Amino acid sequence: MLSKASLSDLPGDSHESEDRRHRFWILMLGCIGVVYGDIGTSPLYAFREAALQAATNGTVTRVEILGILSMILWSLTIIVTFKYVLFLLRADNRGEGGILSLMALVQKGGLKHPLLLMALGMVGAALFYGDSIITPAISVLSAVEGLGLVTPALEHAVLPLSALILTFLFMAQRHGTASVSLLFGPVMLIWFLVIGGLGVFWIVRVPEVLLSFNPYYAIFFTTHHGILSLVVIGAVLLAVTGAEALYADLGHFGRKPIQTAWLGLVFPCLMLNYLGQGALVLNDPQTIENPFYLMVPQGGLLPMVLLATAATIIASQAVITGAYSLTRQAIQMNLFPRMEIRHTSETEAGQIYIPKVNWFLLLGVLFLCFMFRDSSTLASAYGIAVTGTMIVSSLMSMAAISKVWHKGWLLACTVVMPFLAIEIVFMGANMLKVFQGGFVPLLFAGILILFMQTWVAGSRYLFKQAKKKTVYLSDFVETLDRAPPLRVGGTAVFLTSDPSVAPVALTRNVHFNKVLHEKSVVLTIVTAQMPRIPDGQRITIEHLSSFLSLVIVSYGFMESPDVPRALALARRQGLDIDETQALYFVGHRTIVRHTGHGLPSWQEPIYILLAKTAATASDYYRLPHDRVFEVGMHLGV
Repeated sequence: MLSKASLSDLPGDSHESEDRRHRFWILMLGCIGVVYGDIGTSPLYAFREAALQAATNGTVTRVEILGILSMILWSLTIIVTFKYVLFLLRADNRGEGGILSLMALVQKGGLKHPLLLMALGMVGAALFYGDSIITPAISVLSAVEGLGLVTPALEHAVLPLSALILTFLFMAQRHGTASVSLLFGPVMLIWFLVIGGLGVFWIVRVPEVLLSFNPYYAIFFTTHHGILSLVVIGAVLLAVTGAEALYADLGHFGRKPIQTAWLGLVFPCLMLNYLGQGALVLNDPQTIENPFYLMVPQGGLLPMVLLATAATIIASQAVITGAYSLTRQAIQMNLFPRMEIRHTSETEAGQIYIPKVNWFLLLGVLFLCFMFRDSSTLASAYGIAVTGTMIVSSLMSMAAISKVWHKGWLLACTVVMPFLAIEIVFMGANMLKVFQGGFVPLLFAGILILFMQTWVAGSRYLFKQAKKKTVYLSDFVETLDRAPPLRVGGTAVFLTSDPSVAPVALTRNVHFNKVLHEKSVVLTIVTAQMPRIPDGQRITIEHLSSFLSLVIVSYGFMESPDVPRALALARRQGLDIDETQALYFVGHRTIVRHTGHGLPSWQEPIYILLAKTAATASDYYRLPHDRVFEVGMHLGV
């Protein structure tokens, strides 16, 4: 009989354990590059902006520096470490995270007010898009501004060079991130080690800065500076921007690698760098203008600017790909019209490219760069989008604790309210910046929420209107049994959004052409409230008659539909069709104004415009273009 020790030494167990450890370290290195790019580049501007807000005549006192540092350190500890890393990462939906994933999770709990939940999801998603536009602009601008310290003659080149870098970044998206992302982890690993090392260098010189770990200094600052403390708190928030990426990228890396990377590397290095910046300013108050770069020895300034630029490009890449993933979820949940989704990797389903979103983000980023012109001015617009997303995630997590985990509202409030209280203070502080640029993310989010609400309302109305003009599928099958039409060879697939009614393309084909294919399939795509569906559970087949079958294909909200592949799965499960030669019949709706019914008159043109921008069914469902037939119908909103 083998002992426990000898069992653990078996070759198979040893290799399996080594493989798991190897995969874990690869995932951890990957999440250092992707997950922590945004929050990892915050030291470029966060402490500087907070200190400048508190400065009187260009200088800050010792107690003010310690107070600002204390607020930053405890914000990182409470909001990022406790809320996101240790708590919210556990609120996963079958391994996936993010605002819309959390919304889908809470929907399973059966809330009494689902419309309120959907409204929160829209707000959170809209604010995330705002973050996706502001992050690339402020990150790249703040990095390139270091050139002005290398030589003042380059100051005028900061804005055009930043715009050029951002333009190339967005233009490169269509090629995918598979090859470039291999560099993300090592570059960001070097970045964190360098900024942490710089922090240690200055902490050793001015150890007094370690007093900022005492929360007394944060409390003293907020209670003795009146309205100014709110302004500074708004800048302190910049230190925790990017925390939402921890949750959004949960499905890509898993909870353990993300937690280990934060606790073992990212969090300590960030704290060391902020402490180092504070030590520098304590040593020389004149360095308040740009403490991050002034920490660097003179000979290392240019390499540091180049490293910072690389790090901010990586940070930008992370939120761009996050916006793609969020858009795919929103489309699957019918919050947005269909858009063309291109897969840029044959092995990684999550690596996608959405052209319309990409160019929309690029225009928004360039607009912000030329509107605000420098990172300090742009910082005023940053906080509102971030705090709004944080508040939404806190409210939804409260509902998850109560309704999904069945722990009751008392425990939910006890756990979440401390986070929510701090986030509300952050939001209030940033609302002071509305007229200094904070209106930009609010305006942007408001427009997106309007678009989403219009699309949801219009789609529901059209669905009801279309259903009035259709025939139940069961009744249609009985009609065909009584008076069979002429049969022709081949396979025909009729796509429909409602499996209970006969597709318009099917009824019109029989009515006008008087024929039906020998193998006919009514196919419906269903989006489940989970991120992914195993292939073994994807297909449901119901034989309605000897010549007509109903196929229901289920996809998770993180997946992109692929109808030909789904039919191949159905054939392997016994459906007698030849999917390689199948003809696809889809309905094509022409939306027209129908004043006095449905949507309010002012929303009608918005819905029609959104409908015109939607991708065709053949593109979205990956149908072969040479075998698609569209059957048109007019519907009024």
